[in-house]
Amino acid sequence: MYYLQVYGFYAKVDLEQSKGISLVNFATLEPEKIEVVNFQGIDADSSPIRFRACFEIKQSFDLLKEKYMKLKDAMPRNAPKWFECFNSKRIGKDLSAGSATAFLGRKNFEYGIDLYVVIYPDGRGYAWHELNDCGEKLYDGSAKDQSCPKRVE
Repeated sequence: MYYLQVYGFYAKVDLEQSKGISLVNFATLEPEKIEVVNFQGIDADSSPIRFRACFEIKQSFDLLKEKYMKLKDAMPRNAPKWFECFNSKRIGKDLSAGSATAFLGRKNFEYGIDLYVVIYPDGRGYAWHELNDCGEKLYDGSAKDQSCPKRVE
């Protein structure tokens, strides 16, 4: 069981398989792909929240902060220890200290699942999938409110 949880379900993904890294534009409220290099990613079919990625951005960090929606309470999910580029504890501490910025990458790209992206001023970037309020309600069985989109089966 340990092997399955830590190794068995995960597969390495490339940038194309991950559908790219995007950030939600303030003006349009739509996700826009950003240019990234040195992408490393993992994902699993067994859960919509197993995606993790590490990369570097090519755009100006200051421009991204002006143009795209930031998140206040982002805290990365753990990654398997063998995926060494993604250190959730360090990323979380840096977010708390204000030395990294969290952005909304895409809202409801899959029902109840958002893409979160963290970028450092030096261009390092990290991404993961996170349950949103609608996703949490779906998985815990509580009633959805009117703000949740219709779920396509």
